[in-house]
Amino acid sequence: MADRFAAAALPASAAGGVAAGTATAPHPAAAAPRDAAGARRVAEDFESFFFTQSLESMYAGLSTKGLFGGGSGESVYRSLLLQEYGKAAARGGGLGIADSVQRQILKLQEVAS
Repeated sequence: MADRFAAAALPASAAGGVAAGTATAPHPAAAAPRDAAGARRVAEDFESFFFTQSLESMYAGLSTKGLFGGGSGESVYRSLLLQEYGKAAARGGGLGIADSVQRQILKLQEVAS
């Protein structure tokens, strides 16, 4: 009985392709038409994440102690600040990664459709 509930709680793709006797539907992205705005949003999110990770590794060696250090509060909120820096950089043109990622996403959408 527990196995029946466990399989029913999983999506069809996670339950071995068949849930409650139905076949899995194709992935929505495979059937979606070319979506330039969505591809751009995802590409900018990727660039923002990439830039944030670069900043976090750069700031990892900086101490929060000392006369002008923010102490434990700075170490807690630094990652949030760096995320906002990453978002702002991506919106402002950033590193140029978003353009390449968007082109690749659109190519993959064309191949899938």
